[in-house]
Amino acid sequence: MRLLASPYHLLYHRDRQTEVTDADNTLHVGFKHSNYCSTTTREFTMQRQQIALFRLWRWLLPAAMITTSLAAETRFPEPVFVSLRDSGQVARFPGPGIWAGGPKMLYTTVTPDGRVLAASSPVEGGIHLFDSASGRHLARILTGKAAKGLKASPDGREIYVCNEGADTVTVVDVAARRGVATIATGGKPHNVQFSRDGRRAYVTLQGGDGLGVIDTRTRRMTHVIPTPGIAAPHNLDLSADGRLVFIRGLSDKVGVLEIETGIMKAVIPVGRGHAGIDITPDGRLAFTGAIADETVTVIDTQTLQVVKQIKVGFGPHGVRASRDGRYLYVAVTADDRIAVIDIERLKVIDSYHQPAFPFWLAVPGNV
Repeated sequence: MRLLASPYHLLYHRDRQTEVTDADNTLHVGFKHSNYCSTTTREFTMQRQQIALFRLWRWLLPAAMITTSLAAETRFPEPVFVSLRDSGQVARFPGPGIWAGGPKMLYTTVTPDGRVLAASSPVEGGIHLFDSASGRHLARILTGKAAKGLKASPDGREIYVCNEGADTVTVVDVAARRGVATIATGGKPHNVQFSRDGRRAYVTLQGGDGLGVIDTRTRRMTHVIPTPGIAAPHNLDLSADGRLVFIRGLSDKVGVLEIETGIMKAVIPVGRGHAGIDITPDGRLAFTGAIADETVTVIDTQTLQVVKQIKVGFGPHGVRASRDGRYLYVAVTADDRIAVIDIERLKVIDSYHQPAFPFWLAVPGNV
C-alpha cells in the first residue's frame, strides 16, 4: 500500500482501489475484488491508522508554523540587516525583505533611530541608502574608489565612508543625501567607529599599520596611533567606557589598544583570516569571526582572555549583537546562513539559510 498525498486522495494496493474521504468524518472504503477479503481487514486497519496520523498532522502543522514564526520574532527583537555580497542586495531579518543595491554590497550601517540603512559597494565606489522600514531605495552616492567600511554618527546626521582605494574618508549628509566633505587619511582606510560623544572617529589604516584619529568638528585626521602586533588593522569596536579599541587584524589576532596612552594592552590569538568584531551593549564580551575558519571567538573585555570558541560553520565574518544583548548574529559566508548565538549560554541556538554570501550585519540600537 502506498500513500500518495493525504486522506483526500486515493490509496492504491496492487489492482484494487480504496477511496477515502473524511469530509464528513466518515470513512468510505470500496474494493474491486472481493476475493481479497482475507487481507482487507488488515489493510482497512492500516488505512484507518494512516488517516488518524494525517488528521493529527493537519492539526499540528499550523501549530508548528506558528511556533516557528514566534521563535523567529523572538530571535529578532529588532530588524537585522545583512549585506549579500554575491547578489548585490541587502536582506532584512525577520523577512520577507530583499532589497537591490549595487554590485558586491559589503558593509552596512543603520542610523541610531533605525530609519535609514546604508550599504557600501566597492565596485561602484559609493553607498546606497534605504528606508529601513519599507526597503525603498533612497539614493546612490558616489564617495571614492573601493568604498568599504562605513558608520553612522551617534546623532544620525552623517555617515563616514572609508574609501580604501582613494586613501580618504567621505562624510555623507544623511538628510541631504550627498557627500559634504572628504578627509585625507592615507594608509588604505578600511573601517570606522565613532567615540560615544561623536567628537572623534577612529579609522583602521589597513595599509598603514595604525589607527587614524579624526576630529569630527574640523573634519581632519589629527594623528595616527601605531598598532604594534596588529599588522593590517581591519575592523574595530570600542569598549563601553570608550577607553579601549578592540582591533581585528587582517589575519588571526585581536589587539586591545588604550587610546589615550597608545599602549597595546594585549594581542589575542583568534580564528584564521579577517572578520568583524563587536562588543556587547553591556560591554562584557567581545565577539569576532574568522572568514578562513569555522569559529567565533569570545573575549572577556575585563581580563582580555578568550572565554570560548563557538563553532558556527565555515567563514563567519560579520558579527553583531542585538540591542538587548541577548543574541549575537553571525554572517556565515561560505555556508550561506545566519547563525544566532545565545549570549548568556554562548551556544548556537538557531540558524537561517541565506544565499549569496552574507557578509556584514547592522542592528538598530547597537552602534
